[in-house]
Amino acid sequence: MDDFAEFVKQHEKAVYNICLRSCRSADDAFDLSQEVFIKAWRGMDSFRGDAAPSTWLYRLAVNTCADFARKKARSREVIPFNDQEISVSDERYEPALVLEKKELSLALSLALAELPPESRHILLLRESAGLSYREIGEVMSLEEGTVKSRLARARMALREILSKSGNISPNSSSKSQEKKGGERL
Repeated sequence: MDDFAEFVKQHEKAVYNICLRSCRSADDAFDLSQEVFIKAWRGMDSFRGDAAPSTWLYRLAVNTCADFARKKARSREVIPFNDQEISVSDERYEPALVLEKKELSLALSLALAELPPESRHILLLRESAGLSYREIGEVMSLEEGTVKSRLARARMALREILSKSGNISPNSSSKSQEKKGGERL
């Protein structure tokens, strides 16, 4: 029981973020996170050990969110993409910077909402959860090369949506943005 409690502590934020980005509702994400951990607890005996426990857990989260999405019509609520806290003391003298971060977060949330669920999931597993290509492949039952190509297509689709909305220039790439000091998508 103590080992499972530690497992939950280690992964609760990542599971919650996957659920939050999938359903775009804080209340639903909390409920879905709880459901994921209940399923994990009940399924511990059936865990074969073919993959890391975290990979198995993320797969449970993705499947639980997909089931939820099929049962409920999509919500239009926008949840900020950036789950990092804004340090008020560091940036209180630069309100323009705070506003710019909030606008970028809103733009990313809206753009992510426009992506198909599989593209959104693969991006979130890579960028929010920080999983490797191999781990994403295990979670989504895909080959590593397929993960790379679908991730590239998802990034291009996200970039196109952001470009059409005027949030990035049409000819910008992640490499040129990094060289200019911009954030990488």
